[in-house]
Formats: sequence, C-alpha cells, structure tokens
Amino acid sequence: MIAKYIFDRLVSFLALLVIWPLLLLISAMIKLKMPGGPVLFSQERVGKDGKTFILYKFRTMEVGHSGSSVSVAGESRITPFGAKLRRTKIDELPELWNVLTGDMSFVGPRPDVRGYADRLAGEDREILRLRPGITGPASLKYRDEENLLALQENPQEYNDTVIYPDKVRINLYYLRHYSFAIDIKIIFCTIFGKKMKYNGETV
Repeated sequence: MIAKYIFDRLVSFLALLVIWPLLLLISAMIKLKMPGGPVLFSQERVGKDGKTFILYKFRTMEVGHSGSSVSVAGESRITPFGAKLRRTKIDELPELWNVLTGDMSFVGPRPDVRGYADRLAGEDREILRLRPGITGPASLKYRDEENLLALQENPQEYNDTVIYPDKVRINLYYLRHYSFAIDIKIIFCTIFGKKMKYNGETV
C-alpha cells in the first residue's frame, strides 16, 4: 500500500493548500451562525492498530447538547447551518489534516469511537489493520445514513443491529480485496455523488 500512503500525504497537502480560503470562510460562517462555541468538533477515535487519535470536523451541533452517538436527520441538536454542512459533507473537510498527519486515509473504514471499536471480535478486528478513511465502500452505501435512521422507530438499535454489522462486512471485504484503482473510483464516486458496483452490490 505504498502508493496509497504517498497519494494520501501528497493529495491532502495539495488540497489544504488550495482550499484554505474556503476553510476560513466556513469557519467565519460557523462563528456567525452558531456563536458561543468552537469552530471545530474534535473527538477521540480509534485508528490503525487500535491506536486512538483526535478527529477534526466542522462543528454542526449546538454546544452542550446531549444525545446518542448516532446522528439522525432533523435532530434539534443539529443547527440549520450545520445540517447544510452535513448534507454536503463539507463538515468533513478538516479531516484532510488527519490524512496529512497519517492518522487517516482518503479511503478506508470510518473511524469508530472506542465503544464500537471494542465490540470488534475475531476476524472483525482485522479491520483495525487499516487506516480509517474519509470515505469508503461502506460510506458510499450509507451516504444517506442519517435519513435512513430518521425512518426507524429506534435509530440506535437499527444502527447497532443492522447498519454497523453490514459496515463491518463491507470493510472486511475492502481489506481483503484492496486495490489502489478501486480507491480512486471510490473517491470519484464520493465527490460526484455516483454509485458503483462493489462486491456484487450497488453502493
């Protein structure tokens, strides 16, 4: 995966170099529309080989909110401006820094909080051999996850019993059938909102 490592470092550096004015603009908008809190949301996540790191995203929720670790579309804790950032995935742009520093990759499993990573057992723990990613095949399949959860009577239970196990299955397949060419295709589909065939299903 040497090509993947070089690609991640180089492209994240170039991307940050190009979009830093956009990052400043979004930061100013967050301060204006969501005053009284930080611009960035930071949280400890589990990365490669089970080592923790701090993930950075633009803040999209009210300060001091309480609630589940599962986000559902339309929740009151998500601000109107934050909802727009989440819908366009702009809130994830600060993760380019995590890619640049080597904590994350462009493509891989989404990084879990400790509670979910601790549930991985047996062969499922092989997923931790990968650097977590900004996007991936599981992210493509569940790109509308918040809207899907909003339709469920018990979003937390549905996530834990249906979505999360399916993501583990997809991520294990990604680990065992890694291809740099597939990574590029996943990035393309993420940016342009396209679907692709992966392991016999449309994601």
